[in-house]
Amino acid sequence: MSTEQELQSRSESQCELCGASDNLSAYEIPPDSDGSADESVLICQTCRDQIDNPDNMDTNHWRCLNDSMWNQVPAVQVMAWRMLSRLSAEGWPQELLDMLYLDEDTLAWAQATGEGQSDDDSVKHIDSNGAVLEAGDTVTLIKDLNVKGANFTAKRGTAVRGISLVADNPEHIEGRVNGQQIVILTKFVKKSN
Repeated sequence: MSTEQELQSRSESQCELCGASDNLSAYEIPPDSDGSADESVLICQTCRDQIDNPDNMDTNHWRCLNDSMWNQVPAVQVMAWRMLSRLSAEGWPQELLDMLYLDEDTLAWAQATGEGQSDDDSVKHIDSNGAVLEAGDTVTLIKDLNVKGANFTAKRGTAVRGISLVADNPEHIEGRVNGQQIVILTKFVKKSN
């Protein structure tokens, strides 16, 4: 049985992403597909055109992923994850992406092309006014803060120089106040020029 026949059988002759039944063909999932049914999906021409040409993306067409992302076939899950990642700036795809669970191997396969990964994915520390904070910046406290464990209050208007960013939490920075290294919530500071 050929790969396309296996895919036709597996998908009941429907696009595995949107459910269309016209102009179907096998699509080998990049980057390392071996051409087998396990590493391919059966898709329609509309899906193929938009996958291959991201500039021609019709966001509403991909609302079909709300159903196909639950498919048990890893290859379909990979393509659903990649398309939702590509569209995540739209809002609703990010909500679906947050619900989608992939096992470690499938997620690694989905990320193999770098889809969904950009500089924007790094943790950003934002002050109370929406300014991006960088390590070494000087910030000013906008509220009196009781410092737990140190028994003092960091007063509003206090300048905190040479802050460091907490790598895994965008809401926390560290800085020295009254000679003590403390963790400060970013919502209580504003960046100084």
